[in-house]
Amino acid sequence: MSLVAGIDSSTQACKVVIRDAETGRLVRHGSAPHPAGTEIDPESWWHAMEHALEAAGGLDDVEAVSVAGQQHGLVALDERGAVVRPALLWNDTRSADAAADLVAELGSGDVQEGSLLWARAVGTVPVAALTVAKLRWLADHEPENAARVAAVALPHDWLTWRLSGATSLDTLVTDRSDASGTGYFSPTAGGYRRDLLALALRREEASASSIVLPRVLSPGERAGTGDPAAGRGHVVLGPGCGDNAGAALGLALRPGETSVSLGTSGVVAAVSATPTADPSGLVAGFADAAGQFLPLACTLNAARVLEAAARILDVGHEELSDLALSADPGAGGLVHVPYLEGERTPNLPTATGSLFGMTLGSMTRENLARAAVEGLLGLMADGMEAVRRQGVTVDRVTLVGGGARSRAVRAIAPSLLGVPVDVPPPGEYVAAGAARQAAWVLSGAAEPPAWESGGVETLEAEATPAVLERYREAARLVAEAQPR
Repeated sequence: MSLVAGIDSSTQACKVVIRDAETGRLVRHGSAPHPAGTEIDPESWWHAMEHALEAAGGLDDVEAVSVAGQQHGLVALDERGAVVRPALLWNDTRSADAAADLVAELGSGDVQEGSLLWARAVGTVPVAALTVAKLRWLADHEPENAARVAAVALPHDWLTWRLSGATSLDTLVTDRSDASGTGYFSPTAGGYRRDLLALALRREEASASSIVLPRVLSPGERAGTGDPAAGRGHVVLGPGCGDNAGAALGLALRPGETSVSLGTSGVVAAVSATPTADPSGLVAGFADAAGQFLPLACTLNAARVLEAAARILDVGHEELSDLALSADPGAGGLVHVPYLEGERTPNLPTATGSLFGMTLGSMTRENLARAAVEGLLGLMADGMEAVRRQGVTVDRVTLVGGGARSRAVRAIAPSLLGVPVDVPPPGEYVAAGAARQAAWVLSGAAEPPAWESGGVETLEAEATPAVLERYREAARLVAEAQPR
């Protein structure tokens, strides 16, 4: 039996799964936490990965490994390969103004024109999360550090590089899915836009041309082998991928199939055979990990909306579900717009959460719990609608992530999302996708292995469009109240 490992270096933790390369059967697993914050020393990711690998029994009997990582995070390296400053993560919103500046500048002051040009160039309009916006923030706020940048990597690129034991910047590699989240790589053309990189760093294009960007590997292409000095020379390295592409690969999504993931962020991701380019910026035109495309809408708020509601009500998640399910649809008129950490979809980075419809009758524990669940699902329904507007079919979804473990979320989701909802067994699907990629690389086949999955629960319910419309009206009021 050949074993492969999949690593998910996410925002909150590193998770490792060891699987049978032929069948996908889970053999063992491990995890380790990451420190909290939106600015992290990448060494903490490395240490967490080592602890998670140890907890999973190590790599001595493993033949191949791939790393999936949180997207967009800026890992800036100097000419010696040292980290210039702590990595800025995707959920660090201080780069919101930088993103807006980049859009305006490409359009010569015309934001609408700039948005259109960015969408045409790379499929995605800059928002605070993207690497390109973080580079502009670095250039404006830490010019000394910006001047030291000799290479720009993403979290999974850097971890794969470290696993290989390499020290030369020229050996950095990445894949289409993660590169497509930088804001300076075109998944349609398959190449970097160094003019946009130069714009972000306020450098001449000739100067920016010297910055090392990871070589973009093809799906299924080997990235090399592990570090012999660490006893990992026998391990084949896969190209890795972004976490959302890893989840799609782990769920074996095909064109026309869509996932809704409720983790630290909320993600609507639809595998598509054709690229998208949304000038509104709501849908990112990313690539997937298997050679196709992954139009994606991402929210800053997801499972932590439920955690906040449980904390306020002083209950656990099971009791939160009991409360929510004991209230009527619509929560007695109470509407929660859950922009608790600002929001990315819609792009309102300085917004805060709001409660509407508060009366003596509606302000009950049950309605508060129900409104939190409905608000979260309303946010995801709007993400689905944004994807549909790009010509992508969404007629059923696969619901995953920590938030999918909530009984209330599962029960209410079909009525708010308006489509049948498939819920697979709880699992680490990003890490599973990375493991499936590792098995693909190991086999040398033209396609990833067809691992069997079972235990999927399909949920259906009558749609409640009135509840969704009340949520959208409240969200519109919040958007209109934001400073221009």
